[in-house]
Amino acid sequence: MTQINVLLIEDDPMVREVNRQFIEKVAGFAVIGQASNGVDGINKIRTLQPDLVFMDIFMPEQDGITSLRKIRELNIAVDVITVTAANDMETVKQVLHLGVFDYIMKPFSFERVQGTLENYKRFKQQIQTERGLTQGELDQLFHYHNGYENTEPVQEGKSEKSLPKGFNRATLEKVVYYLQSVDGASAEDVASGVGIARVTARRYLDYLEKQQEITMDVHYGGIGRPINYYFSK
Repeated sequence: MTQINVLLIEDDPMVREVNRQFIEKVAGFAVIGQASNGVDGINKIRTLQPDLVFMDIFMPEQDGITSLRKIRELNIAVDVITVTAANDMETVKQVLHLGVFDYIMKPFSFERVQGTLENYKRFKQQIQTERGLTQGELDQLFHYHNGYENTEPVQEGKSEKSLPKGFNRATLEKVVYYLQSVDGASAEDVASGVGIARVTARRYLDYLEKQQEITMDVHYGGIGRPINYYFSK
């Protein structure tokens, strides 16, 4: 595969330099430009035409969410990974709905960035095929896109547990955070709030319940259909 070109959009020069060093430590990636705000970032996306954008959310002149909206409105063919300290559910939902490849929260480790970039590289390799795809290949493609191949350990309390194959720590944390922000939610609610498929949400919820990290209660709708509702402890 050819080199993957990355544009950094981050207002803090020190953070921008750390991001650059992390990205260029991963084989196959090169930072071809940098911007300190969303306005300059959009202009550089147009002129440099990167494959991938690493972008902060909180920036002067034009923030990351506004910049993401403009990228989508302008139909610019570029993938975006947000790297931000924002952890409120409203921001998470807005960013996910705007179609980012991944959402990395500050502070972060090199291993977290490396895992995302390796997933992205595999994703790019998959979508470059010119032949038709099987359902299995499509499933794998969407799994890579959502980071499911990254099986980093998850921090729970004071101990670390290895996640089952096919689970992703970042996705698990988003599910947990969503449940902490609401007073009970169904698998469909979680899927919509986090930006994942309902079947995926159910897998993570089942896992968290078995680990006794959340509780589940059965509610009955108007026509008597039982719906499982999940609650943060």
